[in-house]
Amino acid sequence: MSAPLYGLVLTGGRSKRMQRDKAALEYAGRSQLARAMTLLEPLVERCFVSTRADQKHDAQRAAYAQIVDQLDDIGPMAGLHAALHSHPQAAWLVLACDLPFLDAATLQQLIAARAPQRLASAFRSSHDGNPEPLCAIYEPASRTTIDAWIAADQRCPRKFLAQADVQLLTLNNARALDNVNTADEYQQASQRLGGEALTQPQTLTIQYFAILREQAGRSAETLQSRAPDARALYEELRTLRQLQLRPEQLRVAINDAFGDWSQPLKAGDRIAFLPPVAGG
Repeated sequence: MSAPLYGLVLTGGRSKRMQRDKAALEYAGRSQLARAMTLLEPLVERCFVSTRADQKHDAQRAAYAQIVDQLDDIGPMAGLHAALHSHPQAAWLVLACDLPFLDAATLQQLIAARAPQRLASAFRSSHDGNPEPLCAIYEPASRTTIDAWIAADQRCPRKFLAQADVQLLTLNNARALDNVNTADEYQQASQRLGGEALTQPQTLTIQYFAILREQAGRSAETLQSRAPDARALYEELRTLRQLQLRPEQLRVAINDAFGDWSQPLKAGDRIAFLPPVAGG
């Protein structure tokens, strides 16, 4: 008899390349975490969010049952390790939270082809043919092997699956497991999904310094904008306020920290445009 199938959405990453919490990124008004849980919950007996200890009280994560990492700084393996040790009788359908193109049919394909007699069942990447570890089912028997893998100072779940006894499947939907790691990729994904994340106006606070303050005729303002990132916002303001400097001549700060021009904006952000004399 097969072990019961539980679900785990991994949200413990530090999102260094994205520079904001990927679990909170929104498409069509829903966060990636909420969307992943909605897809997964009907297909498994129990469903959990994987978190670091310092994320336990985050409002989005606190809305769901959690499994907290027992090990630090080992990436996605920490979430899988904690799940296998928290409920060792269960098999785990593990999902990364940053899969905006994932659909229920892909998860159903994986579950239908599950091989309980093997350590795991996973898809081959449609890009390089290697196993996809973050949309995969791990059987209870994988726990001992994963513990040994971690004890040997190994961290990569993809490499683990490449050398393990795994059922490998071909994706019916070749793009279902494309993930999003950077601000540019988030913008492209939003546009590919119909631009839903970019269509609603957001309230933003703008600050102008030095010559920009003179050109805009104000030091600050609050306005509504549909701009997806700081560059698009500045281009909008160049027309609205007759600003004469190009983005290449400025630095941008978002919420009091120097940012990237392609960093996605969210409601309530404070954006400052800094000419060289003010930005240092």
